[in-house]
Amino acid sequence: MQCFLFQRHFYIAIVSTYILAMSAHASDLLRVSTDRGKVEGKLGPGGETREFLGIPYAAPPVGSLRWKRPQPVEKWSRMRQTTTFGPRCVQPAIHAPDMVFRDEGQSEDCLTLNVWTPAKNKRAKLPVMVWIYGGGFASGGTSEQRQDGERLTRKGVIVVSLNYRLGIFGFFASHELESESPRHAAGDYGLMDQVAALRWVRRNIAAFGGDPSNVTLFGQSAGSISVSAQMASPLAQGLFTRAIGESGGAFPNLSFYFPSLAASEQTDEKFAQAAFGSSRLASLRAIAAEDLQKAVTSTFHFWPNIDGDFFPEDPAAIYAKGKQAHVPLLAGWNRDEGTSQVLRASEMPTVERLKENAQKQFGSRASEFLRAYLASSDTEAVRVAEDFAGDRFIAYSTWVWLESQVRTSGAHVFRYRFDLGSPGDANHPASIGAFHSDEIEYVFGNLDSRRGAAWRQEDYKVSELMQQYWTNFAKTGDPNGPDLPRWPIYDATGDWQVMHLNPDAHSEPDEHRDRYIFLDEISHP
Repeated sequence: MQCFLFQRHFYIAIVSTYILAMSAHASDLLRVSTDRGKVEGKLGPGGETREFLGIPYAAPPVGSLRWKRPQPVEKWSRMRQTTTFGPRCVQPAIHAPDMVFRDEGQSEDCLTLNVWTPAKNKRAKLPVMVWIYGGGFASGGTSEQRQDGERLTRKGVIVVSLNYRLGIFGFFASHELESESPRHAAGDYGLMDQVAALRWVRRNIAAFGGDPSNVTLFGQSAGSISVSAQMASPLAQGLFTRAIGESGGAFPNLSFYFPSLAASEQTDEKFAQAAFGSSRLASLRAIAAEDLQKAVTSTFHFWPNIDGDFFPEDPAAIYAKGKQAHVPLLAGWNRDEGTSQVLRASEMPTVERLKENAQKQFGSRASEFLRAYLASSDTEAVRVAEDFAGDRFIAYSTWVWLESQVRTSGAHVFRYRFDLGSPGDANHPASIGAFHSDEIEYVFGNLDSRRGAAWRQEDYKVSELMQQYWTNFAKTGDPNGPDLPRWPIYDATGDWQVMHLNPDAHSEPDEHRDRYIFLDEISHP
């Protein structure tokens, strides 16, 4: 009997020691030392992922630091709780209806990032994926549920997302700002915030189980434009090893371009004078953040410029000279990027209206447009109008990015088109198709975050496919893997193959190449 009791007590002691050891191990993994101080995160759903939310990566850009390059954040001595999202950066109160935030509000003190890591120890050296959100450089934030990184980490990667300054706070330029800058530059602070976050990743991600030498930068819309911009900027060279762009490139098209510093200064000073009665820097820095934002109307848009620092010259010229980051690139866009614009039009397109508009817009080259955007019926005319709206809006600039990287980098390039039409949801009718931003939930595996959507089996299939492609690319620079449809390299020798992401995923030669060549010719006569 005594022997039995001894064995029982011995067994209980062993189990208790094991439980305590595991608890201590889990607790230890939730505490990480960064170069500015210790942080404590929390376990994600299911307990397989650790989440560190709202970590400061730069000093609050307030007071005299408003409109300055991001500065180092002060060190802290006590354990810092990082279990809730930091505030999103100041932006319009009215934003895209599919932006649903989980933070406590907006603030000028917003330069924080989040880390989702599945690493079981701090020496795991997992690939890292750094996400940049879209929103036209005017809105967005890391706390959106559709961009939550927890599910994507289940594919064996660490996900980081970052807030960066937006609108007037991120891209205001003036002669006075240029004069006070040691580099004689102004604007592009939002892009420099992204660089600061990448530098934080380089210094700290190993402590979270990540590999600082294997970082993939990815983003959507303005986030995709940012990725292509970071590839062009000398400030970001060496900070990432692969790039993914979802709908957007930092190249001029028929809708937008990056102005010169001089042009931005003139426009922004004129705005400040009209809105506040002064463009003097001391006066503008004294204005409350909410009052600055209120003065920005929907018709005025602050945008990156060729500042001479982040962009030493136009990004198109940087790529043409082969001075951009020579890293593997995976990029593309959605089939129906322009559908919503056509649906909002007062008159639906017809073949005759298409011809009339082509003549007005392209004059003597109207016939070339009509050959590139062929329509022989009114039904086809609607599709052509949608395609042209999407090309003009975002697809053409993404195409130029892909082509530029193929021509001058020597790195592998992969191109996709997301073709699966939306099932419809609280904000989008099913007729809108594969609309702009539609792919985000698929990439992150967060389909259930979209309100009112009646998801189908094919949606989950495509989401799983895209997660595999994206994370395979992050791990190796190649999206291909076992049991996946083959994704060929995009170049002339492969007949410009495009991967069509739908339930029957497959690649085929670009059927619209003539379209983009035409747009290229009229954009650069």
